[in-house]
Amino acid sequence: MTGPRWRRRSQWGLARWSLARWSLAAGAVLLGGGAVWGMGFAMFNNAAWQPYEAPGAADAIVVLTGGADRIEAALRLLAEGRAPLLLVSGVAGGTDLADLNRRVPLDTEQAGRVTLGRVARSTAGNAAETALWSQAHSVRRLIVVTAGYHMPRALLELHDALPGVLLLPAPVQSPAVRDATRVRTLAAEYDKLLAVRFGLARLLRNGDAS
Repeated sequence: MTGPRWRRRSQWGLARWSLARWSLAAGAVLLGGGAVWGMGFAMFNNAAWQPYEAPGAADAIVVLTGGADRIEAALRLLAEGRAPLLLVSGVAGGTDLADLNRRVPLDTEQAGRVTLGRVARSTAGNAAETALWSQAHSVRRLIVVTAGYHMPRALLELHDALPGVLLLPAPVQSPAVRDATRVRTLAAEYDKLLAVRFGLARLLRNGDAS
């Protein structure tokens, strides 16, 4: 069969074959990307539960708020004498030192070495708040307290804000990743970590500011 009808069928067949090839290629890319994401997430999940050695002496401690267990861990480190100063970054408006003292009793002298940072509303905000405070107190060694699953992203943000400061992680195993929402919580955090690692979070922040 020749003529316009045959040509139309031939062109449609070629178009369908081209579409099928592109669909297969796109599927392969998605499957490959999913496999890479899955392997990375498995490593991230495993690292979030690894035990850690207690940090040595430092100039200061910072705790990134988000759970009572984090603040209690930081207060204990201060009470143990691991560092002379503590910044609690991202404190809610109604929280004061008396609230913290009920969690881990501190004497008057220890309580006087605690600073409540009320500016930060995100991990990037925690880093900016910590940088200003650390510069004001000439901090060179800083113990970082946050949830284990949050630690990698927190360290990336803090390292960018404090390139000359040695960061000593003291992760806390948060109850938020021990319940039924564990996988969803960890997956969301892993995606945020990837965004920070590849500079996407910074681009989005810059876009919001412009």
